Amino acid sequence: MSDWLPSLITPTPKAGYDLAVKLARMAVRLTQPDDKARDALRPACANDAGDLIVASQVVAVHFATIAAANGHWR
Repeated sequence: MSDWLPSLITPTPKAGYDLAVKLARMAVRLTQPDDKARDALRPACANDAGDLIVASQVVAVHFATIAAANGHWR
C-alpha cells in the first residue's frame, strides 16, 4: 500500500480527476481502516445531500492540487 501514490503528475486532466477521486477515497480508507465500519456508514452518507456535497468539495481540492502540480496541463 505504500506505493499507491508515486506522483501527482498525470497525462491528462481526466487522469488528474481520477487521481483526485482516488485520493479522497484513500483518505477515507486510511482514516477508517475497518471495512465493516465503512460499509455500515456508506448508506447514510450516500443518501445525505450535505455529505455528497462535502465529498465533492474534497475531490475539488485534490483536483486543484493535482492541476497545479501538472501546470494545469499547458
